[in-house]
Amino acid sequence: MLSTALPSVLHVVDSLEFGGLERVVADLAKAQLAAGHSVAVFSINETKGFAQELREAGVPVIAGAKHRAFDLGALRKLRRLIGERRVDVVHAHNFVPNYYCAAALFGLSRKITLVGTCHDMGMRLANRKLRWLYRASLLRTARLAMVGQQVHDRYVSSGWIAADRSETVMNGIPVERFGWSGKRRNDARDQLGLAAGAPVIGCVGRLVPLKNQRLIVEVLPELRKLHPELKLVVLGDGELDATLRQQARASGIEEHVMFLGQRSDVADLLPALDIFALPSRTEGLSIALLEACATGLAVVATAVGGNPEIIKHNETGLLVPVDDASALHDALSALLGSAALRSRLGSSARDWVMANASINALRHTYAGFYSRAMHISQ
Repeated sequence: MLSTALPSVLHVVDSLEFGGLERVVADLAKAQLAAGHSVAVFSINETKGFAQELREAGVPVIAGAKHRAFDLGALRKLRRLIGERRVDVVHAHNFVPNYYCAAALFGLSRKITLVGTCHDMGMRLANRKLRWLYRASLLRTARLAMVGQQVHDRYVSSGWIAADRSETVMNGIPVERFGWSGKRRNDARDQLGLAAGAPVIGCVGRLVPLKNQRLIVEVLPELRKLHPELKLVVLGDGELDATLRQQARASGIEEHVMFLGQRSDVADLLPALDIFALPSRTEGLSIALLEACATGLAVVATAVGGNPEIIKHNETGLLVPVDDASALHDALSALLGSAALRSRLGSSARDWVMANASINALRHTYAGFYSRAMHISQ
């Protein structure tokens, strides 16, 4: 039975296709439902991805089926849904959802609180039209959450968002889904056909230039000179799939790189890895990185965006400069050469995630965030 003390929440996203932002929204919505909120998710675009998982958990998913840049049909559907569900808080995730929500709420007689979350460093705001529409929508947004201190500082220092209307939040994951054990490792390796003793590096993310997986492929031949059984497992899909496969072929390591595409069982596959690598050129607060840490993996990540908020160098992982193949090689080589170092860093990383980045901690954070925003908008 729903508690009348809890606000009814509608999350609004571009889509629910597989990605870090979408994973967080799905997990947060399920946690809020379990806590007693009335909660639903509106996807502006037609969507699959996490939609079925949410519906099976009891969270309604409604698609706006957007067909054009500013789709009045999708906007009307969103406005109608807000009224039908008697929504108290509309929670927009990133830029397009924020201006759709602001437009949908315009002129409604009942007081409804609009809040937003900025999940990344705002690279898309280089687009002038998107930037103008988003800034206009902020005039109707009661409060904004920024995922990580780096994201917060960027938006506040640029003058986009006033410090007194903003908060920093961490991402959260269902930590109980992740973890390492001998059985989980053996099961994952059996599923992937990996030899029990072969060293394995893995990465998870969209295959796009900003994720920079090509750097791992670049350093792999040299690493294999000392570790001839070394394998690279690449989880994710995207525009660079064919390019990365060709790079592996050209480097003579095609047989040692496994491209697994988009998978829904990442939590079950991560224990197969010895090392997790995140060579991104930019990040917000990476869900893939949190998941690797929660699994207890040794991590190498670039010192960009929110990565240093999760990875403290030589404490919870290793940090390297962006686009520095030599530094990435050296860090991976150090981890490949020391099981003790991998164990120490992986254990510390899991302890940090358990204490700071669970989905229940995020739910409690957003409960306070909503309360403060609703007070402002009264």
